[in-house]
Amino acid sequence: MSNNIHSDKILILDFGSQYTQLIARRVREIGVYCEIWAWDHDPEEITRFAPRGVILSGGPESVTEAASPRAPHTVYELGVPLFGICYGMQTMAAQLGGKVESGHAREFGYAAIDMTAPCALFDGLDDHADAHAVTGARKLDAWMSHGDRVTAMPPGFALAAATESIPIAAMADATRRWYGVQFHPEVTHTRQGGEILRRFVVDVCGCATAWTPAGIIADAIASVRAQVGTQRVLLGLSGGVDSSVVAALLKRAIGAQLICVFVDTGLLRLAEGDQVMATMAEHMGVQVIRINAAPRFFTALAGVSDPEAKRKIIGRLFVEVFDEEAGKLSD
Repeated sequence: MSNNIHSDKILILDFGSQYTQLIARRVREIGVYCEIWAWDHDPEEITRFAPRGVILSGGPESVTEAASPRAPHTVYELGVPLFGICYGMQTMAAQLGGKVESGHAREFGYAAIDMTAPCALFDGLDDHADAHAVTGARKLDAWMSHGDRVTAMPPGFALAAATESIPIAAMADATRRWYGVQFHPEVTHTRQGGEILRRFVVDVCGCATAWTPAGIIADAIASVRAQVGTQRVLLGLSGGVDSSVVAALLKRAIGAQLICVFVDTGLLRLAEGDQVMATMAEHMGVQVIRINAAPRFFTALAGVSDPEAKRKIIGRLFVEVFDEEAGKLSD
């Protein structure tokens, strides 16, 4: 397995769904790196990205409209697993020789999904085990949000699930490892959704679950060490979350090679500047130069009430003070 936490990655093509960011969150929670790109992203860049699998998101458009979005043909030529969700399933069906129809009643909310055949994404999952013992049928609780529906599957696909109102709720081409679902596995209302996504990303795509907080930190530290080498680094410290996290990472990566210039604007909470010094200098051992720039900031902000104007003044003056102090350092 590669030590590169980004080598096993999933590409999510966004068709405008309100849930696309949630798909990415679920994939990342599994421990796999992913990126969201627009559905019409440059096909050559998609090829160079070399994902282990592609997820096609839902979207508000209708596949039955001639000018509606379509997945780039590149994704069907990559030779990697595909997972179409809602609109993603519909565009797969339409592009690969199936049929999608509109005009049916829109469906939004809970649905009971009947598992009709073996499928790598659903095998063994059951939200109604007690009923299964009586009827022999497995059902999943899922969330629907759609108007169109797939009415004929493309060649090579087999029916995997249905509901009382939708004859084709999921389809699968096990040979090419292409799957489509009409429901949304990324939302919590689909009780087995997390496991369905895990099966696609890990079991089907073969991704290692190395994209974890510990793995991300280790990767960042290694990257900094490789880039910095034996040089020294000067960091502007504001006391906010972003610069403080960077300072902590740099300290772990390069130790005494780090010097921080803490520009105390006087705009932090009471005694928070002292807390920054205690955390960074005393507890973490970071070399910090504290600059009391409060009078300059108060003077520059006097009489200014517009929040955006304040933001620009603070940002500009912070950089000026930092540059002045940086110029005083000999190395």
